[in-house]
Amino acid sequence: MVAMPVPDALPDLALGFAAALGIGLLIGVERERRKSEGPGRAAAGVRTHALLSLSGAVAAALDPWLVVTATLIAGWLAHASYRATRKVDPGLTSEVAFVLVVPLGALALARPGLAVAIGVVAAAILATKGVMHRFSREVLSQQELYDALLLAASALIVLPLVPDRAIDPWGVLNPALLWKLVVLVMAIGAVGHIALRLVGARYGLPLAGFFAGFASSTAAIAGFGVRARETPALRTYAVAAAMFANVASVVLVIVLTGTLSLALLRHAALPLGTALLVLVAGGLLGVWHAPRDASGLPRVPQRARAFRLTHALLFATVMAGVLLLSALLREWLGASAVLATAAVVALAESHAATVSVARLAGEAGLSLDAARVGLVLVLATSAAAKSALAWVTGGLGYGWRVAAGLCIAASAAGVVLLLQLWGMLPD
Repeated sequence: MVAMPVPDALPDLALGFAAALGIGLLIGVERERRKSEGPGRAAAGVRTHALLSLSGAVAAALDPWLVVTATLIAGWLAHASYRATRKVDPGLTSEVAFVLVVPLGALALARPGLAVAIGVVAAAILATKGVMHRFSREVLSQQELYDALLLAASALIVLPLVPDRAIDPWGVLNPALLWKLVVLVMAIGAVGHIALRLVGARYGLPLAGFFAGFASSTAAIAGFGVRARETPALRTYAVAAAMFANVASVVLVIVLTGTLSLALLRHAALPLGTALLVLVAGGLLGVWHAPRDASGLPRVPQRARAFRLTHALLFATVMAGVLLLSALLREWLGASAVLATAAVVALAESHAATVSVARLAGEAGLSLDAARVGLVLVLATSAAAKSALAWVTGGLGYGWRVAAGLCIAASAAGVVLLLQLWGMLPD
């Protein structure tokens, strides 16, 4: 065990002991409230925990090895208490908290801020027993638990192990960067899923459309189009949902651009921001004109997936292919081929095209001005493809409204870009 430093100044000692006392009282008060009465009641309450925490601080002030001794004694006392109450309460939470306050009291002498923070977190965990049990048993589904573990493993285990260097001759395929984008797509899907579970679909299709747009705005437009065709009364809701799905899509374009090239994001902030504002205005207009009775809105499935790994992997695969194709065309034909390739790819996947443009921005053959034009071109071709899809899936009424919103947003971004290129607006 590494010896902890003992403060020499009296004010530091007083602060450490005060922090230790506060930790013991905080955890002790929470445990005291849960003590039962009679022979089966818990052994430790507010006074016991306060004294244990102070004993840890005193032990640390005298000799660090005394902290080990005090912790072992606390463990022995917790074991004795458990043997006496295990038939009534087989849980070990109280015993673990009993032992924890000793090293926390010792830590308070050297790092009072950190010790208090850990003590507050421990008390919060103890106090939210009912909420945590209900969440894990009734709210959280088995599939959502698997998804959470998969996301954690992808971010905390796989990502640090992935090589952070280009593996192709053109220097565009970085496994760590591609995997970061996979984790980003999964994380955004998980956040949207959590929000939908907490809020519920009763607040309208527009909210569902916004979160669905992070996963795939194209799929969202198609899905809401089918609903608008099947239930004409929900058409205005569906149009607003489609607009907000594209708001999410543009937000993701901004995030991806900033992640890959902050200079390009600053350069293209005005056109992208204009498109985003137009889409937000279109979505709010749809919500304003939508019927106030939302009883016909669908409910969120309780066993729905938070995200799909296959979708995230496919997204990264498409982006890798686009990056390679763009690098090859740039080498053979110059920068104009990169923009043409991005425009074609945007017909099917705007985010992959965005990554292609942002990844090559500032490199030889693709200036920031050209990349900015490419991003607006991606918005325009994506809007055209989604407009056609809206007509096919949702019919005339749904299709022209969605097309109008998307085309106005892309046109506004194009106008702002032209004004910037002509020097009438600042870059």
